[in-house]
Amino acid sequence: MKPIWKIFSVYVLTILFMIICSTSFGQKICKEDICVVEFNAGWNEKNSVNYLDSLTDCGIKRISIDKGDWAKEYNITVVPTIIVFNGKEVERFKADLSFAIQAKLEDIQDIIDDINMEDF
Repeated sequence: MKPIWKIFSVYVLTILFMIICSTSFGQKICKEDICVVEFNAGWNEKNSVNYLDSLTDCGIKRISIDKGDWAKEYNITVVPTIIVFNGKEVERFKADLSFAIQAKLEDIQDIIDDINMEDF
């Protein structure tokens, strides 16, 4: 009877390890390689960036930090914050004291274009 418990324990530990690895490694915030993410909070929706949908050659994601551990995981200290990812963080734009981002569409698009040009 004792060997069955050992086998069962190893089986359970293996499954647990696979679950932990699948949820913590390799997760991407967007499906696209280049991704622009706006982190904001519900109380600051009026300061959301309205030009993100005009960006080209990238994925766009808007995340509310009201729920979940987004602020902690991505070190969001002020909202809104826009982060450009290309597998890792490439550039970060933060709001000023008015809780609005001063970066323009061209500033973010230039970062995206530079990333795309690196492939050539």
